Amino acid sequence: MADAWTAKDKRMYEHIRDSARQRGRSRSRAEELAARNVNKSRREDGRTPNITTQGTGNPHSALEERTVKELRNRAAELAIEGRSKMNKAALIKAIRQHN
Repeated sequence: MADAWTAKDKRMYEHIRDSARQRGRSRSRAEELAARNVNKSRREDGRTPNITTQGTGNPHSALEERTVKELRNRAAELAIEGRSKMNKAALIKAIRQHN
């Protein structure tokens, strides 16, 4: 399985988790920080897919079917002001008014 952590990833996780615990973080927060760091390292090394969308979604799909991030990316392409503060409905309305 390509997505499995290596022994090095596990050691890194444990080291970061233990360090965070020594600095006073809660157990769950320390585990979250450690996992985020290891997963970021794996993404940067190309060992796991980058699941964050960097596009504007399928142009053939309805705006309602796209994620807020995809709608914000589309609004950025259209130079719509105030898009970062808009919710999904407002983004859809602004994109439709711009077209």
